[in-house]
Amino acid sequence: MVFRSFLEQLDKNGELTRIERDVSTEYEMAGIIDALGEKPIFFERVKESRIPVVGGLVSSKQLIARALNVKQEQLLYKLSNAIENPVPPDVVKKGECQEVIRRDVDLTALPIMKYTRKDGGKYIASAICVIRDPELGRNTCFHRLMLLSKSRFVARIVEGRGTDTALRKSGGELDIAICIGNSTAVLLAASTSLPKDADEMEMANALEKTELVKCRTIDVEVPRDSEIVLEGRITKERTSEGPFLDLTGIIDKVRQQPVIEINCVTHRENPIYQTILAGRNEHKLLMGMPREPTILNEVNKICECKDVYITPGGCSWLHAVVQIKKRKPDDGYKAIEAAFKGHSSLKHCIVVDDDINIYDPNDVEWAIATRFQADKDATIKPKQRGSSLDPSGNLTQGRKATTCKMGFDATIPFKETGKGFKKEEYQRVNLNQFL
Repeated sequence: MVFRSFLEQLDKNGELTRIERDVSTEYEMAGIIDALGEKPIFFERVKESRIPVVGGLVSSKQLIARALNVKQEQLLYKLSNAIENPVPPDVVKKGECQEVIRRDVDLTALPIMKYTRKDGGKYIASAICVIRDPELGRNTCFHRLMLLSKSRFVARIVEGRGTDTALRKSGGELDIAICIGNSTAVLLAASTSLPKDADEMEMANALEKTELVKCRTIDVEVPRDSEIVLEGRITKERTSEGPFLDLTGIIDKVRQQPVIEINCVTHRENPIYQTILAGRNEHKLLMGMPREPTILNEVNKICECKDVYITPGGCSWLHAVVQIKKRKPDDGYKAIEAAFKGHSSLKHCIVVDDDINIYDPNDVEWAIATRFQADKDATIKPKQRGSSLDPSGNLTQGRKATTCKMGFDATIPFKETGKGFKKEEYQRVNLNQFL
């Protein structure tokens, strides 16, 4: 469902909170979104901009499933299928994102937010960025963008990832399109770690029809129904980026990062600016949930994987619970190894049987308490490639983050009959007969 259609559906159903009073982009807007638990919200009047702001559209799996027109329990398999069976999108001649074209760039006219008082500046955290790798073609991802001036950002570009490797091939400069206000399909695809030669827009098109349109000043295609598109170029200039609230809810450090020069802005008539609250549910779901199908696909190669959950307690990035149908003695161990392969930043993995509710932390903890022995069932992997988001890891300056990974095989020992490992249930009764 395209961005506008989903917004209209939520509004029609009375699920969109409308704020009619003037609201500031500096701390106030973020505070309101947080206070409302990131429920869908529409700010009609923004003190610093003429453009209204919407947030909370991807703040739960239920909302994400609805936007993709599937039931929540089908979501994991919908994503998995889109990853495994991408569909090349059509490129059309005209797009709604180019109803207005502005060469007189003024980024300060956008309702770009300051989230916390420790932010290094005003930030865009909700934009997808599209570049063209000179060898591999189109690449789509997220980069947080700190506003520098009317025409410049500094972008956090993670070392070794798609944009960084494309920059190295291109001599340090590269055209880039920054898209704000996108369908849930596009947001999820841009969040997914696909093979280097894969096109995220093909995954988005597999989730739902996603047509593209070519930018006006650069050789890059963007979703035709984006609300706002900023066309520009990543330069060789570097400056300080940060600090900023990261996925873990901890303030990230300052780094020297590339500067982006914007030379053209296109947008819909009466555009709507989409925001995402940094370090909260939307950020976590967009980061973590796309790793669930990549883990599912890897585990399915060695045993039957029933479900995967990247847990919010693990910052929606570092911890996963994997549910399997165990048929061989070493399925639990192999599932752990496959999960680490399916999500390279994963730090701790718990594998459970299919009678455990992986969305209930008490049930998962019960499986560890009753089915796990550390000397036999733990897999410990020291000095592994880790995540720079983990403050407890080895984050030595100039080196890739390393950590100690651990897997918990909390499945029933293979040849047991289940006696002593299964919860006993009480007789079910019809309370209407007694009350």
